[in-house]
Amino acid sequence: MAEGFAKKILGPNWRVASAGIETHGLNPNAVKVMAEKNIDISHNQSKLINSSYLNSSDLVITLCGDARDRCPVTPPSVKKEHWPLQDPAQAQGSDQEILDVFRQVRDEIEQRVLDLNQRINNK
Repeated sequence: MAEGFAKKILGPNWRVASAGIETHGLNPNAVKVMAEKNIDISHNQSKLINSSYLNSSDLVITLCGDARDRCPVTPPSVKKEHWPLQDPAQAQGSDQEILDVFRQVRDEIEQRVLDLNQRINNK
């Protein structure tokens, strides 16, 4: 979801990619709630972190769980941020309750990307 918002909000001048320390596939609930925001992530793929890609980045943002602690080490020139979001894939309850968690996390990610964009453009 973060990749979808970042590509839309930050625009084509940013190289945006999402990756993790493990691949889990694309969660259909994420696709569904992003479609509600008119962002199609259905063709996105879960990718493994590539150290050379990370080392050539300006900014790395970790989300959810222990990603911050398990993310590979980057050089000091790479700025790192952690957004401690609930992992919606861990949500339990009825289908509606699970979708509500995905929507909540989606909306928080959208706001964080909007805030990031504002910080970038105010520098």
